[in-house]
Amino acid sequence: MFSTPTLSEMLAAGVHFGHKRARWNPKMENFIFTTKNGVSVINLEKTKEMLEKSLEFLSKEVSEGKKVVFVTSKRQAREIVKEAAISCGMPYVVEKWRGGTITNFSIISENFKTLKKLKEQISSPEFSKLSNIEQNQVKEKAEKIERFFGGISELKKKPDILFLIGSHDEKIALKEAKSENIPTVALVDTNANPEEVDWPIPSNDDATKAIKLMVETIAKTIAESKKTEAENTVTASSDKKNKE
Repeated sequence: MFSTPTLSEMLAAGVHFGHKRARWNPKMENFIFTTKNGVSVINLEKTKEMLEKSLEFLSKEVSEGKKVVFVTSKRQAREIVKEAAISCGMPYVVEKWRGGTITNFSIISENFKTLKKLKEQISSPEFSKLSNIEQNQVKEKAEKIERFFGGISELKKKPDILFLIGSHDEKIALKEAKSENIPTVALVDTNANPEEVDWPIPSNDDATKAIKLMVETIAKTIAESKKTEAENTVTASSDKKNKE
């Protein structure tokens, strides 16, 4: 069974701090507890409730082998999100979302093949025989592709689920996911429309402590679900051999 942060832990991390009331989205009203000093305050009981629903969904999907792509373009969240995604063996995008990543996946995925070839070239003995200028050109090209697509370069098909760190900030990714009927889980701040997300989690999506707490909770649940999937696979395989 997955675990969620306590209300005290979320309070300490600043999960409850929304945007100024002037920037609120009326559709977030159900998730707002009050307004203090002109700032919308998120109802953490609602956050916990929606987080648990999201974790239940992710746990089920991941146990069936689904891939969840962690997405953020926020500078303060990049390392947090990257580390969390890697910790649970999931792909990630921590740069500005490139239009067509989902809708033109077959074309975008050509970058994955190019990156693989460039890495093989760089690690080959022949690479040292190239001039410094040629070596730098190859390295720069590989670094550029790595920056934008390295985190999803192992994907063989379109992602099954997107986890957005701020639905308001990742509108392009959200739009592409919706057009391809790909489920979305997202941190939804008080300036966003929760109805655009399949599994919205009311939360501050700017403060690093809040992001870290929520993202690591998601990653932990995914890791545990993958472990369960692996154990079930081993058990099923063992039972099959015993029957034979």
